Amino acid sequence: MNREESFCPVYAAIELLQEKWTLHIIRALLEAPRGFNELARAIGGCNSATLAQRLDRLTKLGVIEKEIASHMPPRTRYSLTEAGRALETVVQAIEAWGRRYLRERS
Repeated sequence: MNREESFCPVYAAIELLQEKWTLHIIRALLEAPRGFNELARAIGGCNSATLAQRLDRLTKLGVIEKEIASHMPPRTRYSLTEAGRALETVVQAIEAWGRRYLRERS
């Protein structure tokens, strides 16, 4: 079997989106482009090294883009590409499912 025949887009998408913090990053960037620290505050609880790793991977995959706003002090801005914005329906579907089937625990 060649590589194209063995590629499963569902498997590949789940592998990417199941990584911890990935959907949180996408959700935060759906609201607005953000700098690194602003993004870290928006998603909460993710350490800087993990956030940098996720952002790098998502950038390489073309889901987000990184703009260097300044070198001194270093400032970057992250935003979603067309591929990233297309995940809005996925996030909305997860929200709808959560609202319908999950209840807040007291």
